[in-house]
Amino acid sequence: MTKGNVELLDLEGSRRLEVRVDGDDSLKTLLFCHDTPGAAVGFPLLETAAADAGFRLVSWSRPGYGRSTTQRNRSIRSTADDARAVCSHLNLEQFSVAGWSGGGPHALSIAAMVPLCTEVLLLSGFGPATVPDLDFLTGMNDSVIEEFTLAFEGEGEFEEALIDAAEELQTVTREGLTEVLGGDLRERDQLALFGPLGDVLVKSFQHAVMKTSAGWRDDDSALVRNWGFSLDHVRVPVTVAIGGADTRVPPSHGEWLASHLPHATVQVLNDAGHVSILEHLGELLSAMAKNR
Repeated sequence: MTKGNVELLDLEGSRRLEVRVDGDDSLKTLLFCHDTPGAAVGFPLLETAAADAGFRLVSWSRPGYGRSTTQRNRSIRSTADDARAVCSHLNLEQFSVAGWSGGGPHALSIAAMVPLCTEVLLLSGFGPATVPDLDFLTGMNDSVIEEFTLAFEGEGEFEEALIDAAEELQTVTREGLTEVLGGDLRERDQLALFGPLGDVLVKSFQHAVMKTSAGWRDDDSALVRNWGFSLDHVRVPVTVAIGGADTRVPPSHGEWLASHLPHATVQVLNDAGHVSILEHLGELLSAMAKNR
């Protein structure tokens, strides 16, 4: 596969996975787990940061997003199976993995279940909703609380709400991103949305729900259930990057993860929000490369 090449990978059970590769095949590989909702689209900031740190970038649209086949009742753990298929297809001997937002738990699943993984970068990643010592909803903005409250209840109103929200995302503009992400975003996030990151989010959101809201529904459902693996099985170094001004995934989630992962290093970016934390990709990936 060449730079910016996208193909549909055939999997067992008549499923297909939309896989994208950006970068030189001679470089080490960074698997990237996108946000919720999201999809594998061109991401110039990440591609440049990855290349500068010595990585080519491999991403895929999780089931139900973009052109990937829906996989109803999938779990966070299920992502590891898709990662194995991608690794086999690309003949990977080892890789690093990064996950942003809803992609964070999926990145941890891959690290726990796929021995080829050597290191992890979490960017504003969600913590688990099923543990007694993390209040999952506390610190989230109202729109995220409403979304996950419905996800806890499941089906019915939850599915209807996401169908309506997905219809809005199909035509979302950069100017409409603040409302989509919650009106109380901090200034750094609002500024970031009017730069290149805003363009990426528009493409990602639109592509994610181009056919259905199923990927979004199944992501949220998986996030609020047991993830299906133990964090004790993540035996590789994990950098937990926390946005101190994040109003979507509050700092308490990253703090909880860091305290329960065997080999975690915490990077608190006090002025970064949920989107603007991505502006630190260059320094975070370069630090990973130096510590390898």
